[in-house]
Amino acid sequence: MSGQRVEAETTTDAGAWLLVLSSVFLCNLLKILLPSCSSIISKLLQKDVEQESQMRSEIQNMKQELATISMMDEFARYARLERKINKMTDKLKTHVKTRTAQLAKIKWVINIVFYILQAALMISLIWKYYSEPVTVLPSKWLAPLERLVAFPTGVAGGVGITCWLVVCNKVVAIMLHPFS
Repeated sequence: MSGQRVEAETTTDAGAWLLVLSSVFLCNLLKILLPSCSSIISKLLQKDVEQESQMRSEIQNMKQELATISMMDEFARYARLERKINKMTDKLKTHVKTRTAQLAKIKWVINIVFYILQAALMISLIWKYYSEPVTVLPSKWLAPLERLVAFPTGVAGGVGITCWLVVCNKVVAIMLHPFS
C-alpha cells in the first residue's frame, strides 16, 4: 500500500513542471486574446449601436434634404433644418462619447478581472510548490547557479517554482510572439 502511495506522489510531482508550463501558456495565450474577447463582450453588452446608426442615417437624410432647399428662396426652412441637423449631430456626438467611455470601462474591468485571476493562479502555484521542487535535474547541469535555481526549496538539483515560472514565461513569450 505504501509503495502505491509513493508511486502516486511521484507521478503527481513528475507532472508539476507540465502543470506550471501549461498554466503559464494558457495565461499568456489568454493575454493575447484578451483584446478580442473584451471587444466581443463589449459589443454583446452594448445595444446602442443600432440607435447610433439610425441617428446617422437621419442626419444623412436631412443633409440630402438640405441640399435640395435653396437658401435664398426658403431661408427660414433652410435655417430650421440646419439647426435640426446640428442638434442631432451634437446628440450623436454625446451618445458616441458615452458609449466609448462605457466601452473603455468594460474593457478595463475585463482586464482587471483577468489579471486578478492570473495572479491568483500564480500565487496558488507558488504556494503549492514552495517547499518542493517542480522538477529535479542532475546537479551538474546547474552547478554554478544551483542554489539560485533551487530557490525557495533548497533541494540540490531541484528547480524551484520561482525559477521555473521565469523560464516558462520567457519560453512561452518567445513561442507566442509571432501570434501577438
